[in-house]
Amino acid sequence: MSTASENHDRLPVILRGARTPFMETAGAYAKLMSYELGARAIAGLVEKTGIDAARVDVVAMGTVVHEVETTNVARECMLGAGLPSTIPAFTLSMAGLSPNVAVGTVCDMIALGRAELAIAGGTETFSDPPLRARQALRRGLMKLNQDPSAKNALRVLGTLRPRDLLPEMPSASDYTTKMTMGACTEAMVKKFGVARPDSDRYTARSHALAVQAWEQGRYAEDIVPVQVQGRDEPVTRDDSMRADTNADKLARLKPVFDRESGIVTAGNASRLTDGAGALLLSSLGAARRLKLEPQAVVRDYVLAGVDDLFSEMLLGPAMAIPKLLQRNGLGMDDVDVWELHEAFASQILANQACLASAEFAREYHGLSQAFGAIPEDKLNTWGGSLALGNPFAATGVRLLTTAARRLQQEKKRYAVVSSCAGGGLGAAILLENANRL
Repeated sequence: MSTASENHDRLPVILRGARTPFMETAGAYAKLMSYELGARAIAGLVEKTGIDAARVDVVAMGTVVHEVETTNVARECMLGAGLPSTIPAFTLSMAGLSPNVAVGTVCDMIALGRAELAIAGGTETFSDPPLRARQALRRGLMKLNQDPSAKNALRVLGTLRPRDLLPEMPSASDYTTKMTMGACTEAMVKKFGVARPDSDRYTARSHALAVQAWEQGRYAEDIVPVQVQGRDEPVTRDDSMRADTNADKLARLKPVFDRESGIVTAGNASRLTDGAGALLLSSLGAARRLKLEPQAVVRDYVLAGVDDLFSEMLLGPAMAIPKLLQRNGLGMDDVDVWELHEAFASQILANQACLASAEFAREYHGLSQAFGAIPEDKLNTWGGSLALGNPFAATGVRLLTTAARRLQQEKKRYAVVSSCAGGGLGAAILLENANRL
């Protein structure tokens, strides 16, 4: 039986995070593979922390868009970063929650004593998505592989049509619902009531806060410069945020998913982005032995799913946050640092409306009263995905890194990081300021 002291020593902690700048798709990172971005994030993390990479017990990386040439992208990331090949590595995927699950899995390993020092993160590129040959061509090629004779080749060619030679473009739609995330968000808007002016106002806020955070040097310490072939200077700054964004300009944009009555536009939605990030995690005991200063304790995490995939697809935070807080005996007022993924401005506002609703609390969580909306002065105060971009499997790393830093700088005790994801999934992670131990 483990003692209380042993359990305390096994508390999983965030030591530090590092990430590449997030760049718009088909931009600066267009020629880089996903593993190359992940390798830069890991190498930068090792350099920033000064750790002996050979001490790392395991590496876990999340990804959403899988490159078939690097099926275990975590392995390629760590090898590309120069870590010893004796360190095991594995890749996880849970849509946009992939980095959250990588972190949660590694923290579980630390808490169980299976690892003491680990790296977890995520990497994503949309600049070079894997294209598939159509099914008829794929099957024909497999038949040729089994029998490459001229007779069989002619037989296979005779079954193909010109359209079978065209590539099959990847779909942005959810496989089950056949709806895009934007269309699902429009359904949420109608169900829970979100206004277009509020979405545009929230988007302008995100850009203003992101620009301000960069000007104040909030992100500088976490950024890993990326040298790109053909550029004289390395990439050092996110490029999606706009200093001149305001609600009036956003209001002029037309809806893109529901052109007649919709409110989601290209302006109040997060942009597809390339990037990678990594976190150095350890047990509290190992951090002390290695004389490494922890930023935050990972106290708990919750994974959740929505009830209705069509009208609640991105309601993950409203499903996961109350469960997380209840399980840890906390209320909204106990948490001073909130970092939520902004897939769409209206998605954030729909989740806020649900958290503030007594009817929602009763129907979905069996509570007698509403949990309460997140105070905006505590939410994403360094900007969010609407401004900084959204490389799916790297966004979670940015959220956790920012939350841990905010806890330190604001001298607060608790932070909650939460995200929605395709497939109707959600996650919420509870952090505690390591200085409060």
